[in-house]
Amino acid sequence: MNGVVNFPMLLNLCHYNVRVEPITKLNENEHTPVLLHEVLRGLNLRPNGFYIDCTFGRGGHSRAVLPSLDSQGRLLVFDKDVAAIEYAKSLFTNDARVIFIHASFTSLITVVKNLHMLGKVDGILLDLGVSSPQLDNPDYGFSFVRDGKLDMRMNDTTGITAAEWINTAKLAEIEQVIRVYGEERYARRIARAIVAARTEAHITHTVQLANIIASAVPTVERKKNPATRTFQAIRIFINNELGDLRSVLSQVREVLRPGGRLVVISFHSLEDRIVKQFMREAAKGDDFPPEIPVTVRDIAPWFRIVNKVVKPGQEEISRNPRARSAILRVGEKLAA
Repeated sequence: MNGVVNFPMLLNLCHYNVRVEPITKLNENEHTPVLLHEVLRGLNLRPNGFYIDCTFGRGGHSRAVLPSLDSQGRLLVFDKDVAAIEYAKSLFTNDARVIFIHASFTSLITVVKNLHMLGKVDGILLDLGVSSPQLDNPDYGFSFVRDGKLDMRMNDTTGITAAEWINTAKLAEIEQVIRVYGEERYARRIARAIVAARTEAHITHTVQLANIIASAVPTVERKKNPATRTFQAIRIFINNELGDLRSVLSQVREVLRPGGRLVVISFHSLEDRIVKQFMREAAKGDDFPPEIPVTVRDIAPWFRIVNKVVKPGQEEISRNPRARSAILRVGEKLAA
């Protein structure tokens, strides 16, 4: 089978022959992969291994993985963004090692099970958040730098748009989303401004919303647009990003083989908090009352944290300023 594998089709298939065109150079529209060398080191690549890129984006990390795989190695890539699928179709034509799935990574176990690889995966990569092409394309509505429709869906074939939510949600809900997901101290002021503005006219575009937010914020941080946290919060909420992250992390244990690696890049404190807590709890093992004597075998940790948190250096940040908030964590599944 050549081309893209849709998730519904996967349920009825057990063999794939999706191929990839070798790539030698990234063009100006492609995503610059963050912490690339650190990711490759963290995955601990084996030539005949089976690896999963849960967030293909524009394929920067995936294309760097492929040269380390031999003809027996496999790379499974996920993305729920239709544009990413179309972009991949222009790149992937002649490499039977690659399996491309148009679906959310929350389908991880189902997809891997249908490939008969449950408990046999050598590495999983999660590069969270949005890619540079998504931020730069006003059609997504993620950014206020250029005006665009207030959509914010990563998969524009399902779910409600940011505009639909903004124009119908209750004041308390808007405030809570901005406060919790954006960690915005002026959440109440901003929510009130949004509700007041929508009584005059529907809020439909990114610059329109950014101006409403700016009018509500009494102090402005140096070199930071006052709408940054609110846009981030609405995007996280619309795409259920934190819920999806918890879902995929809960599937890692069943998917990885003993010795398999989990590599996660996060860009937001709430994401990183979820990843850090997951890894610590998995490495700690089962809880027992303090009065009960137990051995390490009784506690049964199934995971180990491989190294300390990794952040981009100044050289990478100067080349790619969007890398500045990246945090990479690596862990490994232990033998039973």
